[in-house]
Amino acid sequence: MKETYIKEFAQTQPNNPVLIEGLPGLGLVGKIALRYLIKQLKAKKFAYLYSPHFPYFVLVNKKGDVRLLRGAFYYYQNPKGQDIILFTGDSQSQTIEGQYEIADRMLDFSEKHGVKTIATIGGYRMEPQEKPKVFIAATNQDLLHKALDSGATLSTAGSPIVGTAGLILGLSKFKKIEALCLLGETRGYLPDPQAAKSVLEVLKATFNFDLDLKGIDDEIAKAETMVTKLQQIEAKRALEAEENRKQEDKKTTYIS
Repeated sequence: MKETYIKEFAQTQPNNPVLIEGLPGLGLVGKIALRYLIKQLKAKKFAYLYSPHFPYFVLVNKKGDVRLLRGAFYYYQNPKGQDIILFTGDSQSQTIEGQYEIADRMLDFSEKHGVKTIATIGGYRMEPQEKPKVFIAATNQDLLHKALDSGATLSTAGSPIVGTAGLILGLSKFKKIEALCLLGETRGYLPDPQAAKSVLEVLKATFNFDLDLKGIDDEIAKAETMVTKLQQIEAKRALEAEENRKQEDKKTTYIS
């Protein structure tokens, strides 16, 4: 395999679809959001994306079979409006060239299927004070204001959007496709379903589709338990370090 390619294995006839992309990144916000969307919408898989720019290993399943890392496209027929194509995958590209190549292939694929609007999802590294905010940037002011009206916050000027989530916005102008990026506020070092939920709330209001978000609350509770445990461990380590420092100070004073 010398370049990125997409293999379709099922026929679809989407109605003016929106493409929503979410790959692993900060807090796995995009990956969690897309995984939840696929499950709740019962979206059907219809294409794979393969690339030599993914990490060089294979995944082994329970039966001992192996497969290459890949991305996958899913399709949902929306009874309330625009249909939805969903894209997620095992990894982002590990090279700069690959990031551009994958984004470009995705845009070609979007053109082929009549996509006029793309929404990308990622994480925004920041310590959330309460409910995580959703920061946005877009290539179209109407789309931007629609997301702002749905509860998002305008991204800070000069903030870089790294990876596929950002490059799609930059390259979409060459394909005359509108694009929007939603970044969920996250600590970034653990899977963050709370940030993903905030993004999904903005997303469903912006593109007008039904989505029950109760199911993600269990994931949020588990993540909060994990954070609490880690905080307790860190607090214990800090206390032990302080105690060791005091003991060392006593030894130094005694020798003097």
